[in-house]
Amino acid sequence: MIRDARVLHAQFVPDELEHRNAEINTLSNTLKPIMDGHSGNPSLLLGPSGAGKTCIARFTVERLRENVLDINTQYINCWQDYARFQVLYRLLETIGTTVDIHRRSTPTDELLDRLRQYDGPPFVVILDEVDQLEDNGVLYDLYQLPQITMILITNRERDLFTQLDDRLTSRLHPSVRISFEKYHLDELVSILAARARWGLVDDVIESAEFELIADAAAGDARIAIGILRHAARLAEQTDTQRITTDVVQQAIPEGRQDVRQKTIEQLTTHQRVLYDIVHEHGELDPSTLYAAYRDRVDEPKTNRTVRNYLAKMEHYRLIHAEGDNRARTYRPR
Repeated sequence: MIRDARVLHAQFVPDELEHRNAEINTLSNTLKPIMDGHSGNPSLLLGPSGAGKTCIARFTVERLRENVLDINTQYINCWQDYARFQVLYRLLETIGTTVDIHRRSTPTDELLDRLRQYDGPPFVVILDEVDQLEDNGVLYDLYQLPQITMILITNRERDLFTQLDDRLTSRLHPSVRISFEKYHLDELVSILAARARWGLVDDVIESAEFELIADAAAGDARIAIGILRHAARLAEQTDTQRITTDVVQQAIPEGRQDVRQKTIEQLTTHQRVLYDIVHEHGELDPSTLYAAYRDRVDEPKTNRTVRNYLAKMEHYRLIHAEGDNRARTYRPR
């Protein structure tokens, strides 16, 4: 039943994309100066998870690579590479200058000096989940490098700008903003149909099942594709010739949980401590939660940073928050 399993993963970037033409055109226009050998303005892609931000960024940059003979590109997930050293190392890795760099002993400033000496072709950097950077100063580092063009991806603009100092805010505020909304049901149906066309054998699923999956995903393409993948696997395992409504209904919880688990696995050490405390205690006010967090870690983050962590986890539906300020409470979902 499964012809190409790669297509049934949300990370797969297809050769053709639907329903995001305006966003692709805006980002392409922002990157146009690179075709003339110049750097482009920073771009800020905003919107909820599963709205296509990462896919559109990678798709557009790949199209740029097809038109510009000499260009370097790098994608960085700042939830995984959140330290200044890690970001700079990944960029140097792209241009092949990390052979003598030691992660434990090489000063971070030496990495930056090497990037400053870079005189190669234009360099486009996608910084996904950019609000997860622990040291936002790396954005200032990259902004000052003339060959580098940044594409910044975050859920909400305030998640990023509330963490920046005035110097960096003034430089990034003119960034081209591209907003993404959740997919409509018919758009998700179209996306699922395309994935099935590329990744499954013909005529194993019909429009009614696509609509059921899209409805369960509630506008999130990651969840929709995850449900389709689990449904296809379940049909294969049970030797079912088609992906029926019953198969889809069985796959819905697994598809949702798969996306949730991958998000949990991305949490940093401090975020995971906070997540575990909320799930252990059931419901906590901010001061009690912060006190419990401080007892568990050696070098606790500030109250403000912890609030940002909790807001991120709430956005990804890992925890539930109610109320404002001192009346706010956190509990597990």
